[in-house]
Amino acid sequence: MLVVLHFHSLGYNALQIALMFIFYELFGVVTNLLGGYFGARLGLNRTMNIGLGLQLIALSMLLVNPQLLTVAWVMAAQAISGIAKDLNKMSAKSAIKLLAPTKKKESEQSSSLYRWVALLTGSKNTLKGVGFFLGGALLSSVGFTNSILIMLIGLGGVWLLSLLLLKADLGRSRNKPNIYQLLSKSSAINRLSGSRLCLFAARDVWFVVALPVYLAQQLSWTYWQVSSFLAAWVIGYGLVQIMAPLLTRKAHVQNPSTERGLPLHSTLNLPRDSALKSAHKTAFKWQGALAVIPIIMAYGLSTEWHLNAVLIIGLGIFGIVFAVNSSLHSYLIIALSTTDSVAMDVGFYYMANAAGRLLGTLLSGWIFLQFGFIACLLLSSALVLSATYITHGMTRTA
Repeated sequence: MLVVLHFHSLGYNALQIALMFIFYELFGVVTNLLGGYFGARLGLNRTMNIGLGLQLIALSMLLVNPQLLTVAWVMAAQAISGIAKDLNKMSAKSAIKLLAPTKKKESEQSSSLYRWVALLTGSKNTLKGVGFFLGGALLSSVGFTNSILIMLIGLGGVWLLSLLLLKADLGRSRNKPNIYQLLSKSSAINRLSGSRLCLFAARDVWFVVALPVYLAQQLSWTYWQVSSFLAAWVIGYGLVQIMAPLLTRKAHVQNPSTERGLPLHSTLNLPRDSALKSAHKTAFKWQGALAVIPIIMAYGLSTEWHLNAVLIIGLGIFGIVFAVNSSLHSYLIIALSTTDSVAMDVGFYYMANAAGRLLGTLLSGWIFLQFGFIACLLLSSALVLSATYITHGMTRTA
């Protein structure tokens, strides 16, 4: 948020701002893939601490003389920040499978895992929303450089606590994985990853660059209003993720392998597994509902009927439905992974997530600059439909 708003105030257009995040997302693709591999070999505590240390370096790079803050320099800082962020996210989401309380019954354990995944994912995004709020507030009150310095000091304290408190060898695989195993995944994980790519491209194609610039440029919102609105959206989004198990009634998280005595991932090729089909159908339905929302928003904006109301209400509904989709996906990848390969499976999955964000970020700046905000919304709907089609393929093969 600091980078988007600060460089917009300096006169950079949407495409130039989007270019600053290319390496952030591009290196996230590589980091998730290799990070899972190194997490399995070295331990998740080490990948977490490396990520925090790299984030400190990235922040320090933004403390140089403002005249040196060129697009190329910021892109380099964002590249390091992208590596750091995805090492942290991969480590945390892989560790939840190892740290979640175990239950006697497999069905109870499955529901418990879903609740813990939803809690971790939701709280992470709620704090991201707080970050949006602080970004605008700090930029308005103390300026860009002082904001970065405050963040650097705070994160430095977190890094020291992490070095002292994280359990050694957490998540290290008993059998050292080979590099070729990085891309050797089940059909279900491949399809789930493909669906995730399209889903997050659909969000970021209008949310990352186009929306903040549209609000500031077309609707004359102040930086404070933009950051506060996006903060409220992301905080609400995170809270809905936490409540996702209740919204989906937990029917789809029952372990389909309970009666067969098989691990969940080994039942993927059993065509009559009704419980697993139910899980995929649930994701399919929620994604289908999500595809309709950007189209309705695009129509409302095209008629110029109460633009602020269309954006605020539309974003609210989109956030609720997208949050449930995200929690469903996050649970499914953890449940489908084995304990010994969870870091590599989650890393592969979030590689697809980062690729979707990269695609969405690039398209967000370019489509907005060439065709406008409404075109971004229509493309978002098309990408959600692609994700829905891929999820339907999971339903047919389950």
